[in-house]
Amino acid sequence: MPETPEDSGAYGRIHEVFLSFRGEDTRASFVSHLSASLQNAGIDVFKDDESLRRGDHISDSLLRAIEESEISVVVFSTNYAGSPWCLNELGKIMECHRTIGHKVLPVFYDVYPSEVRHQKGEFGKALEKLQERILSYVNEEKALREAAGMSGVVVLNSRNERETIKNIVENVAHLLDKTELFVANNPVGVEPRVQAMSQLLLQKSSNDVLLLGMWGMGGIGKTTIAKAIYNKIGRNFEGRSFLANIREVWRQDVGQVNLQEQLLSDINKETKITIHNAESGKNILKKILCYKKVLLVLDDVNELDQLNALCGSYKWFGPGSRIIITTRDQDILRGRVDIVYTMKGMDEGESIELFSWHAFKQASPKENFTQLSRNVITYSGGLPLALEVLGCYLFDMKVAEWENVLEKLKRIPNHQVQKKLKISYDGLNDDTERDIFLDIACFFIGMDRNDVIHILNGCGLFAENGIRVLVERSLVTIDNKNKLRMHDLIRDMGREIVRANSLKVLEKRSRLWFHEDALDVLAKETGTEAIEGLALRLSINNATCLSTKAFKNMEKLRLLQLAGVRLDGDFKYLSKDLRWLCWHGFPLKYIPTNFYQRNLISIELQNSNVQLVWKEAQRMEKLKILNLSHSHSLTQTPDFSKLPSLEKLELIDCPKLSKISHTIGHLNRILRINLQDCISLHNLPRSIYKLKTLKTLILSGCSKIDKLEEDLEQMESLTILVADKTAIKRIPFSILFPSNSISSLIKILKIYKHNLQQKQKKFPYDYSIKLVDDVATDVANNMIIMSLLNGT
Repeated sequence: MPETPEDSGAYGRIHEVFLSFRGEDTRASFVSHLSASLQNAGIDVFKDDESLRRGDHISDSLLRAIEESEISVVVFSTNYAGSPWCLNELGKIMECHRTIGHKVLPVFYDVYPSEVRHQKGEFGKALEKLQERILSYVNEEKALREAAGMSGVVVLNSRNERETIKNIVENVAHLLDKTELFVANNPVGVEPRVQAMSQLLLQKSSNDVLLLGMWGMGGIGKTTIAKAIYNKIGRNFEGRSFLANIREVWRQDVGQVNLQEQLLSDINKETKITIHNAESGKNILKKILCYKKVLLVLDDVNELDQLNALCGSYKWFGPGSRIIITTRDQDILRGRVDIVYTMKGMDEGESIELFSWHAFKQASPKENFTQLSRNVITYSGGLPLALEVLGCYLFDMKVAEWENVLEKLKRIPNHQVQKKLKISYDGLNDDTERDIFLDIACFFIGMDRNDVIHILNGCGLFAENGIRVLVERSLVTIDNKNKLRMHDLIRDMGREIVRANSLKVLEKRSRLWFHEDALDVLAKETGTEAIEGLALRLSINNATCLSTKAFKNMEKLRLLQLAGVRLDGDFKYLSKDLRWLCWHGFPLKYIPTNFYQRNLISIELQNSNVQLVWKEAQRMEKLKILNLSHSHSLTQTPDFSKLPSLEKLELIDCPKLSKISHTIGHLNRILRINLQDCISLHNLPRSIYKLKTLKTLILSGCSKIDKLEEDLEQMESLTILVADKTAIKRIPFSILFPSNSISSLIKILKIYKHNLQQKQKKFPYDYSIKLVDDVATDVANNMIIMSLLNGT
């Protein structure tokens, strides 16, 4: 029988972590607690036993242990370099890093990175004692040279040791890709289907590439089973990637490129590769994937172009790779995969159990509900989505209410799944909850939950409670990035509700989301006050010109989403009730003065042509979100004193933005400021340090910003500060040696040297001693992460 990926292991890897340290100057408790915490997290650890050390050279068994480990955690301490054994060990670790992709995480224990880099302090004295031997190790293994640039963790405060160890474990888990996908709260029927798929994955030998297609109707559980199989066998591959919701992402701007970049990022976690277009992305994928044994899941594929862009041919993948494709369209798979696994509905026993978990919060029906439950299951056709939605709807209802629902189900033909799901929509408490559901179904899928709550609260819809109810009813889900998600069948059910209210007269519908319908109404200027939301997303590269008069009669328009559209005429025609303006590729140099904006909650003008935001600023009491990212002509920020309620400011990739208005200090409610890749920005106004509410400040890629002021200490709510790829050479003293609680609040501080590689080429010995610059990649929660780059 061919070898299974699950049994074969990941190319001879036996241990997950090799722990290297010098025990005499790292407290035994730290290393012991670190080792125990790693093991408690389900991570296999090989801990070097100092009692077995003899002489200067490590044993063959120890060399094998390093080779057979996926990652090494190296605890650098004051006298680490004084141990030939440790240096020998490090030499082997870095050789494996260079030759077989062995990962390395340095931990700096009671020693500053600058001391290691510049051979200062006690660490420098230890190096001097073994100068000749060190050079021989460098020449032989080039260990210290290769170690330069590794991401690491600084441990300076023993009082936070427990939190520090927790963060190290999280970082190791990330590098090992231990994170599993959420499958289901009640995974009824999952295991037998996973077992069946596992057998199909053995149909080819372990050295062959195999493509497996999963086919079935929407809501039958394809994604759930794909996630479960991904979790079960994923770590036996050199790289793995789960690309979810491909149908949805593909339609978005640069969606194709984003999927390709995500795939590369998942497979090559330590290297970020930028893709400029889908065609070049194919070549990059082909070159990188062919060297690795990968597990790739392509979820919800509905076009051949998607397969061509993400898994062009067998030759793209290394020996032993497995590619799983989920789809509703069997034609997509015909002639392109080795095996097709047909998803079937749940049998009666599985249906009863899944339904019961949602309807009764237990594995079987309550007394007096057994037959009623069987009747509901009969009308659900074994479809897990319908069982879940109906079960959540019927939870805590009385027998008479159940009987009423069953009467409705009897009148709906078995193939009309959406109408069955609509019963749950009809059972929502009031029109407010129904409006929230319809707004999400038509406009807000994939958006940040908090942003949507702000927008809908501005519409008077009490969205926080409403979204909670929708989640409880399984009509909406929230992913691990706080984005709103909705199953396609439920989304289509919501949109059909809107469409059914006016089947033939488009302008009498409350919401227009389909581009042909929206374009028809705008082009003919037939809009009415019935329209509350409109989305028209066309190609930004070839904008369609329309008249502002098309909005003249849309007096109740709350939500407007445009892309690839140019409006000519007087902006006074746009509704004064507008709460959300999302206009990608906004074509004007500034927002027109005669456009009434005082009720807007969110302005999102990504990829715009604005040079100024407003020529004559209006006081906007309600505005909470301002997003001008990728506005390449923007030269200055607005007068923030006119925006007293602003909570979120996004200015990513505004290359001509050279100055932030000093009025930013007036933003007394601001929570997040993102200035990533504003490459012309030289400094921050001193007033920014007065922001007491700011939680997140992102300066990543602001290459001309060279310092942070000591006033940073005043930002008492700051919890995330990201400053990689800047010219910052010195960390404020107030962060290194804080006088207040900021030391327990700073989660991430990343400082890079922009020209590091060039300097390392000029000074190879300095390169060999430098053990860290990129200090904090994905290290989180309650510790100061710092890198003292230029000897500061």
